[in-house]
Amino acid sequence: MANLFIIMGVSGSGKSTLAEQLADKIGYSFVDADDFHSDNAKEKMAAGEALTDELRSQWMQHLQRFLTIKARQETSVVLAHSGLKKVHRDMLRVLGFKPHFFFLEGSESLIAERMQKRSEHFFPVNLLHSQFQTLEHPKLSQEKGEELDVNIISIEQSINVIVTQVEHAAIKFITSST
Repeated sequence: MANLFIIMGVSGSGKSTLAEQLADKIGYSFVDADDFHSDNAKEKMAAGEALTDELRSQWMQHLQRFLTIKARQETSVVLAHSGLKKVHRDMLRVLGFKPHFFFLEGSESLIAERMQKRSEHFFPVNLLHSQFQTLEHPKLSQEKGEELDVNIISIEQSINVIVTQVEHAAIKFITSST
């Protein structure tokens, strides 16, 4: 069975950068969940409108179909995905992979500061607060029965420390599940 590592967090937390680096390091395919948003959803977000549950559902269905094919092909994947809601994390747990999550946790002010420095991304800083409001924190969800397959990683550290923490945890997961 292939592995699925999900690097999750709100927009601007560094999940795409980290997921791509991890995929390169361990030889897995990299997938960015943002690529599965419809043009309509991207336009709404770019205009400063939060996604509706219907648009999120369509997005997750497209992503699930793609990942199910990867699982059937026994292709291990590192996925950059917001994972804001437990229901979405659960949808990734049932695709035929051995899943493991890495939640990139940081303050809204730190992430907003980082977002203001990036360019050419459809997600505007003014929507960040809505992501924090939507976020069902994995630690709180674990108290309500969510699986204990989430490592919480502080992004208030250097990128090198974060990459090292995630790489070590991923390699430990790989070796313990073989």
